[in-house]
Amino acid sequence: MKAVGLYRYLPIQDEQSLINVKIEKPVATGKDLLVAVKAIAVNPVDTKVRAPKDQVEELPRVLGWDAAGEVVAIGDQVEHYHIGDQVYYAGDITRPGSYSEYQLVDERIVGHMPVCLDYAKAAAIPLTGITAWEALFDRLRISDKGDDAGKTILIIGGAGGVGSIAIQLASKVAKLNVIATASRRESRDWCIKLGADYVINHRRSLTEELAEQNFKQVDYIVCLNNTDQHWKAIAEIIAPQGGICSIVETTSPVDLNALKSKAATFSWEFMFTRSMYQAPDMIAQQKLLNVIAKLIDNDQLVTTVNEVIRPINANNLRKAHALIEQGSAIGKIVLTDWE
Repeated sequence: MKAVGLYRYLPIQDEQSLINVKIEKPVATGKDLLVAVKAIAVNPVDTKVRAPKDQVEELPRVLGWDAAGEVVAIGDQVEHYHIGDQVYYAGDITRPGSYSEYQLVDERIVGHMPVCLDYAKAAAIPLTGITAWEALFDRLRISDKGDDAGKTILIIGGAGGVGSIAIQLASKVAKLNVIATASRRESRDWCIKLGADYVINHRRSLTEELAEQNFKQVDYIVCLNNTDQHWKAIAEIIAPQGGICSIVETTSPVDLNALKSKAATFSWEFMFTRSMYQAPDMIAQQKLLNVIAKLIDNDQLVTTVNEVIRPINANNLRKAHALIEQGSAIGKIVLTDWE
């Protein structure tokens, strides 16, 4: 089958960084679904895994952690899916990814696609949808029933893939007062369109920017951009007994003592945790993807795709990786239709 893979970890400008390859079509067993991949989305994690390092693969490594497609075979332990089902998912970072015509994926981390979306629009949702949902409702323990309505949340990096879903979930599901950050006019407009009540500039002092909007502190903070850079401000503006969640690893230790007097909590969000460790509640991701699909079908959430590239091949995936690495992408970049 067709796939895009790598043998060496190279700068994206190198034509060998991602190449077209032929690999064997896998066979579904156990809880696995075999999915005919119709569309894929590119995320920052793709570029981080592909980033240059001294390592060589004996067999082509296939990346990709966002896909939508059709179930074409099922393992003997599958309970929730049938051949012909349209599905979407973010996959498992420890297994071959979605840059291939067919992919095996555990049914417990797969959701039924929103009925109202095509494959390209659906592929933009899973990784960012899971990440945003888990950050808000699992890590920060915000009510997904609206019981925390009216509280304030700051989403640092609102125009990116995760921020684009987090704004919607925070405003439309949790009913929070949403403050997003964006540094350009087009990214600011994107955040407002998705439901942010306020947008401030993360290239300036967050404390000063919030003060200009008459906010001294916020109840929740989701950091989706440069935890190191923003940590001091985060510690200053989080409310007593507030909650902070970040998805961006630090390059040096941060001062957790700064949160002690406020009894504020800090947590990491990593959407691959459940599949990586085969957690007992892996199926929670199936359930939340199905909830997100219903919210989309009920017009409460919208897809965050902002660019669709055709066809799926190594050249176009290199272009998508380059756009992600520039750090100015708004929403999601999706590829569809195999060459």
